[in-house]
Amino acid sequence: MSAPASTAPVAVLCGSDSAERAVSLVSGRAIANALQEEGFTVEFFDLPERELPAEIDPAKQVVFPALHGGWGENGGIQSELEARSFAYAGCGPAASRLCMDKVETKRVLAAANWPVLPHVIFTGEQPSSVSAITEKLGHAIILKPVAEGSSVGLHRANNRKELAAALNELEDGQWMAERWVKGREVSVGVLAGRALGVVEIRPKDGASYDYEHKYTAGMTEYLFPAPLDAALTEQIQAIAAGAFAACGCRDFARVDFMLPPEGGAVILEINTMPGCTSTSLLPKSASCCGYTFGKLVRAMVGPAQQRFAAATATP
Repeated sequence: MSAPASTAPVAVLCGSDSAERAVSLVSGRAIANALQEEGFTVEFFDLPERELPAEIDPAKQVVFPALHGGWGENGGIQSELEARSFAYAGCGPAASRLCMDKVETKRVLAAANWPVLPHVIFTGEQPSSVSAITEKLGHAIILKPVAEGSSVGLHRANNRKELAAALNELEDGQWMAERWVKGREVSVGVLAGRALGVVEIRPKDGASYDYEHKYTAGMTEYLFPAPLDAALTEQIQAIAAGAFAACGCRDFARVDFMLPPEGGAVILEINTMPGCTSTSLLPKSASCCGYTFGKLVRAMVGPAQQRFAAATATP
């Protein structure tokens, strides 16, 4: 397939120095290969650090920043791209920064009346007490870094003893405790404001969907579309699209949920730079709506191509 004659070459940026560097490289290569197969001219950049390549040019290229975590998702690279007038795929600096901070994301979503879980905030240097957490949230707890993606640093505790042990193991930085919802976990891609299919995530050993379960083939079963009744599917999709809008997202994102046994759905987080690996959720969600991986990547970069065309149009 060939890209339209008016499309600009795409610079795919990946790597950098976050905890998710390895996954970023896989996503970046997959995106670059798919774009090439779709007829785009592509340049692939493995960034060794938090710095844009000197050779990319906003007058000649669109950027696809396939960087997960850290500088790639906290608004850092987005701010630098905008400062240099690049058209790029994905959310802008404000939405990226917001959604990387799980606490601030919850505040915005709760203000917009979208369902989120209660939480307790503390630092690794001065952990909250077991009593303070369990009195508010109960005895089954999930501990998460406030500003990391891909379930990096996830801890799960079934009782006070396990919680005390987990708190003692935490690294420095901001942490969040949430009630551990022992229900079904699902994820929904959002593309240009439209919610895609619902994917159910089932770790085969019954554990949490942590970094290992996300990126180790065979450890997790995925059902897409998820075996849910139509009303619940539509409810989840409506929440996903609403959360996307409430947080000021654009182009694409992924919204993750837990489905409590008592019914309904609660938002876990919004990922503004979803993975695009062979085990990633966004491509699975999109496939429910008839997207091949190539068609999906073309759609993900399409709005950036439109912004590039508008910015470089001859008066």
